[in-house]
Amino acid sequence: MNRSMSVRGAALLAMASQMGAFVIQFAASVVLARWFIDPDELGLFTIAFSFVSLLAVLQEFGINRYVAGEPDLDDDGIRTAFSVSLAISWTIALLCVVLSWPAAAFYDLPGLLPLLLVVAASYFFVPLATVPMALLHRAMDFRSNTMIEIGVVLANAAVAISLAWHGYGAIALAWGAFAQQVARAAIAQWRVGGRLPIPLRFAGAMPVLRFGGFSTVLNGLSQLGSRLPELLIGRLLDTVAVGLFARGYGLAWQLRWLVSGGMTTVFYPAFARFRDRGDPLGPHYERVTASFTALTWPTMAGLAACAVPVVHILYGERWLGAARPLEWIAMAQVLMIALPLHVELPILLKRTRPLLWRFGLDTAASVILLAIGAWFSLEAAAASRVAYGFAWLAIHAPFLHSGVGFRWRRLARIWLQSALATGVAVLPVWLSYVWIAPAAEAGFVQVACAAMVGVALWLVTLRQIRHPAYFEIHHFACQALARFGCSGLVPAPR
Repeated sequence: MNRSMSVRGAALLAMASQMGAFVIQFAASVVLARWFIDPDELGLFTIAFSFVSLLAVLQEFGINRYVAGEPDLDDDGIRTAFSVSLAISWTIALLCVVLSWPAAAFYDLPGLLPLLLVVAASYFFVPLATVPMALLHRAMDFRSNTMIEIGVVLANAAVAISLAWHGYGAIALAWGAFAQQVARAAIAQWRVGGRLPIPLRFAGAMPVLRFGGFSTVLNGLSQLGSRLPELLIGRLLDTVAVGLFARGYGLAWQLRWLVSGGMTTVFYPAFARFRDRGDPLGPHYERVTASFTALTWPTMAGLAACAVPVVHILYGERWLGAARPLEWIAMAQVLMIALPLHVELPILLKRTRPLLWRFGLDTAASVILLAIGAWFSLEAAAASRVAYGFAWLAIHAPFLHSGVGFRWRRLARIWLQSALATGVAVLPVWLSYVWIAPAAEAGFVQVACAAMVGVALWLVTLRQIRHPAYFEIHHFACQALARFGCSGLVPAPR
C-alpha cells in the first residue's frame, strides 16, 4: 500500500500530530510541576538529561537525514546505514554510562548519579528507531509518524506521573525519558514491519560515514548551543536556577514545536523532491518562511506577553521565578524562526563545509554570550538568548540566501507582514493589563479572552494584508470544514 501523501496533506497531519503530542506533554508538565516536582528536582534532572544528550548526539550520526534525503538508496544501502547506526549508537550509549560517574563527581550533587545512569541507558534503544523513522519520512508516511509522536509522549507521561505520584521525585522524570525511547523504538519497528540489520552489513559504508562525520560535528555544535545553558547555569548558579530556566525554555520550545515543528519533518523530504526535479528553491522557501513566521511569531510574542499569568496559573506561585526567563526565551524564538530550514537546505544542496564553520561561529557566539549572562544572574542568562538570536541571523542569513536564492525584498516584505500581524495579535493582551488588571494579577478569564480576541484580529489582519500564509490557512480550514458541510463559513481570500 502506498502511504505517501501530498505536501499539504502531510503538513496538516504533522501539525495535528504535534498538537496531540503537545497537549499530552503540556498536561503532564503541569501535573508534575504543580503537585509533584519542585524547581530543585527539575534542575537536577535537567543537568543529567543535558549532559547525556550532549554526548548522545553523536549517536544519530546523520543517519536519519542520509536515509531520508539520499536520492538512490536500495535495500543493501538501507541495511548498511542501519548497521553503521547500530554500531556507533551502542558504542556512544556505553560511553554515556561510563562517564556518568565522573559527571556526578564534577557537579557534586547528591542523587545525580542514578539519574545519569537511567537516562544514559535509555539511549541503547535510540538506533532501533532511527532508520525506521527515516524510512517513514522518506516515504512521507506521516500517519505512522503521528502514531510514534503520540505514543512516545504518552509513555513518558504515564511512567513519569505514576512514579512521581509514589514519591520518587526527580528519578521519575528519568524513567519517563527511558520509557519514551523504548516506546519510540517499539512503535517505529512495528510501522516498518520489524526491520533490523540482520546480518550486519558494512559494505559500502563510506558514503554513510562521510555524511555522518559532517552531520555528527554539526549536531554536536547544535546540541552544545542548546544544552550548555542548563549545564553552565547549574555550575555557575544552582539547581533551582536550572529548574526555573528549564521550565521557561521547555514551555517556549514545546509551544514552538507545536506550531511549527511538524512542518520541518514535512518540508525536508519535500525540498528534496523539488531539488531532484530541478525546481528553483527560492519561491518555495519564501512561501515556507511566510507560513513559519505567520504562525510562530504571534505564538511566541503572545507567550512572552502572558508569561507571568501563564506561569502562575499553570504551575503555581513557587514557579514564578521562571516568568522573566520565559519572556526573554520566547522573544529569542521569534528571531530563531525567521530563517527556517537553515540546516536542512544546505545539507540537501551539498554545501556542508561552509555550513559547518558557520555553525562553529554560531555555537561560539551562543556559549560566550551565555557565559557572560550566567555570570551575573538567571535573567541575564535568559536575556543573552535574544542577543544570540541577532548574532544567529547575521551568521546564517547571507549563507542561506546564496544557496537557496530567495529574494531579499520578498523575504523582508514577508517579515514585515508577519511582524504587523504579530503586533495586532498581542495588542489585546497588553490593553487588558492597562484596562483590567496588571500581569501579576491577571486571571485565566482575562488572559484567555484577550488571547481569543488576538487570534481573531490576527486572522483578519492576515486576510487584509494578503499575507501568503492566509491562503494556506484558508485552504486547510476549507478542507477541514468541508467534511462537516460547513466550508461556507470561511470567508474567501481577498
